[in-house]
Amino acid sequence: MKKMLALLCALLLALCSAAAAETIPGLEDGVLTVAMECTYAPYNWMQPDDSNGAVPIKDHPGQYANGYDVMTAKNICEANGWALEIVQLDWDSLIPAVQSGVVDAVIAGQSMTTERMEAVDFAGPYLYATIVCLAKEGTPNAEAKGISQLTGTATSQSGTIWYDACLPQVSGAQIVPPAESAPAMLMALETGTVDFVCTDMPTAQGALIAYPDLKLLDFAGTGDDFTVSEEQINIGISIQKGNTALLDANNAALQGKTAEDFNALMAEAIAVQPLSEE
Repeated sequence: MKKMLALLCALLLALCSAAAAETIPGLEDGVLTVAMECTYAPYNWMQPDDSNGAVPIKDHPGQYANGYDVMTAKNICEANGWALEIVQLDWDSLIPAVQSGVVDAVIAGQSMTTERMEAVDFAGPYLYATIVCLAKEGTPNAEAKGISQLTGTATSQSGTIWYDACLPQVSGAQIVPPAESAPAMLMALETGTVDFVCTDMPTAQGALIAYPDLKLLDFAGTGDDFTVSEEQINIGISIQKGNTALLDANNAALQGKTAEDFNALMAEAIAVQPLSEE
């Protein structure tokens, strides 16, 4: 009898989830299609197998996506009874894909800025980011105690608040053109092309695994730190404007989550990113 009741409950839940999906534009098939770069560890990355819960990437046979964004997407899908489909896109193509309806959502470490909110709606936040810098160990910048002590050439990723809003606050920075991606930004620092980079805490923590000769510079609490607004450090999920049903469903799945919950999940992502297993 108990088994029969359990089966009936599972069936009713599935039917309710399917009915709910039919009322959400884009979710008629019960599949949430999520775009991300798949090159932005620990938020998201690409790997050759499904280890640690990785999800297949559409149109990339034999490649799988994993990371904090994938884990978050899986949790949202589980809460709503949806299947998950991951699409890989370049950073600058993410918001246009949501606007055009090519994908249902973007979960890719995007800050919830006013400018982006003019183009999309945001669910969340699903993370609160701290702005930090990275420099190579043994260099003068590695000893900096605040942003006023940073000097030399600097860059960050294109289209981010790190490059557009934070680096200009460093009076001693000679800002060079932005990197196309987070890996390109880190490679510029590692190869000595620039003296320091600006990024957020999770990206920096992941970078230290790949490049142990880097030093993380966190100036929080020093009085000599970056000035940022909540919209710049709140990380959200892009949804097509006007799709309130999908927006509400994503927010409902995140409801009750704390900064500690987000940080714990990020720690899981950092622990399983490919280079951390070597």
